Amino acid sequence: MMPPPNSAPSLREAHRATRDAQPENLRVRIHRAISWLERAEMEKEDMDARFIFLWISLNAAYAREFGYEQSERDEAMRFLRKLLACDIEGRIHAVLFNQFSGPIRTLIDNKYVFEPFWRAMREHDSSELWKSKFEQAKGVALKAIMDRDTATVLSVVADRLHVLRNQLVHGGATWNGQANRAQVRDAAAILSTLMPVVIDLMVHSRDVDFEAITYPWVK
Repeated sequence: MMPPPNSAPSLREAHRATRDAQPENLRVRIHRAISWLERAEMEKEDMDARFIFLWISLNAAYAREFGYEQSERDEAMRFLRKLLACDIEGRIHAVLFNQFSGPIRTLIDNKYVFEPFWRAMREHDSSELWKSKFEQAKGVALKAIMDRDTATVLSVVADRLHVLRNQLVHGGATWNGQANRAQVRDAAAILSTLMPVVIDLMVHSRDVDFEAITYPWVK
């Protein structure tokens, strides 16, 4: 059995074998996601840029038009749950528990990628209520790790990475700043391994509705 694709060029080759039978929306999603993954793979030194390009690849895979009552985090998790349902070989589970258990525990223990911490800072909230929320969230996450609960761990990781994404994309951090090097490095490593799995699951998905895309290809 051939090993699964683990890079943009190998994913593009795999996609050629399936794309003609795919709905156009799915075909375009995969094509765009691969293109941004390929750009991310060119970045060997700049981890800020690598992480941002990887996040765009993830966005290309799942983004759709949604109402104001829905958040982007909710949409990302809705998409990831679809992938988990068709990941019969447990490849996402292997990424989270076999390859990156250390970096994931570090993210879970890092208050700087915990949104309530920043909300308390913005609102000058001196009650330190965020600390109890942080400890509670860590407890849930660590229990999920012990229980090998893939869906919950993936949800926590996606949530932490989304905070980091907001910091970088919205100018809330310095490029190549020393204050956030550890989380940027770990986040880029996790997404670098996770995104090829995500895209390959889409390439070989059967009867999964990934829905219309917000910006369709115009001929």
